[in-house]
Amino acid sequence: MCQHLPACPPAHDTDHDAARVVASHPEQGWSLLCNGVVVFEDTGEILPDGTTVAPHRPLARTA
Repeated sequence: MCQHLPACPPAHDTDHDAARVVASHPEQGWSLLCNGVVVFEDTGEILPDGTTVAPHRPLARTA
Protein backbone atom coordinates (compact mmCIF):
# COMPACT_ATOMS: atom_id res chain seq x y z
CA MET A 1 0.00 0.00 0.00
CA CYS A 2 2.80 2.39 0.84
CA GLN A 3 3.59 4.72 -2.07
CA HIS A 4 6.43 6.79 -0.56
CA LEU A 5 10.11 6.27 0.25
CA PRO A 6 11.30 5.03 2.59
CA ALA A 7 8.46 2.56 2.72
CA CYS A 8 6.51 2.10 5.95
CA PRO A 9 6.96 -1.15 7.86
CA PRO A 10 4.51 -3.89 6.80
CA ALA A 11 1.48 -4.57 8.99
CA HIS A 12 2.94 -7.74 10.51
CA ASP A 13 6.34 -6.26 11.45
CA THR A 14 6.92 -5.50 15.12
CA ASP A 15 7.36 -1.79 14.33
CA HIS A 16 4.19 -1.47 12.20
CA ASP A 17 3.00 1.43 14.39
CA ALA A 18 5.76 3.58 12.82
CA ALA A 19 3.81 3.81 9.55
CA ARG A 20 2.43 7.18 8.42
CA VAL A 21 -1.13 8.18 9.26
CA VAL A 22 -3.21 8.49 6.07
CA ALA A 23 -6.61 9.13 7.68
CA SER A 24 -7.17 10.49 11.17
CA HIS A 25 -10.50 10.55 13.01
CA PRO A 26 -9.70 11.73 16.56
CA GLU A 27 -13.37 12.50 17.18
CA GLN A 28 -14.03 8.77 16.70
CA GLY A 29 -10.81 7.61 18.35
CA TRP A 30 -9.04 5.91 15.44
CA SER A 31 -6.54 6.42 12.62
CA LEU A 32 -5.63 4.48 9.48
CA LEU A 33 -1.94 3.91 8.83
CA CYS A 34 -0.30 3.65 5.42
CA ASN A 35 0.26 -0.09 5.91
CA GLY A 36 -3.48 -0.73 6.41
CA VAL A 37 -3.42 -0.97 10.21
CA VAL A 38 -6.24 0.77 12.08
CA VAL A 39 -5.02 2.10 15.44
CA PHE A 40 -7.33 3.19 18.24
CA GLU A 41 -6.70 5.80 20.93
CA ASP A 42 -6.73 3.04 23.59
CA THR A 43 -3.74 1.50 21.68
CA GLY A 44 -5.77 -1.43 20.31
CA GLU A 45 -5.31 -2.24 16.63
CA ILE A 46 -6.90 -4.06 13.71
CA LEU A 47 -4.48 -5.45 11.13
CA PRO A 48 -5.45 -5.60 7.42
CA ASP A 49 -6.21 -9.34 7.64
CA GLY A 50 -8.75 -8.72 10.44
CA THR A 51 -6.47 -9.82 13.28
CA THR A 52 -6.95 -7.72 16.40
CA VAL A 53 -4.26 -6.53 18.79
CA ALA A 54 -5.41 -5.84 22.34
CA PRO A 55 -4.63 -2.47 23.90
CA HIS A 56 -1.01 -2.45 25.05
CA ARG A 57 -0.43 0.59 27.18
CA PRO A 58 2.88 0.65 29.02
CA LEU A 59 2.69 -0.03 32.73
CA ALA A 60 3.50 2.80 35.12
CA ARG A 61 7.01 2.65 36.54
CA THR A 62 7.49 2.42 40.28
CA ALA A 63 10.27 4.27 42.04
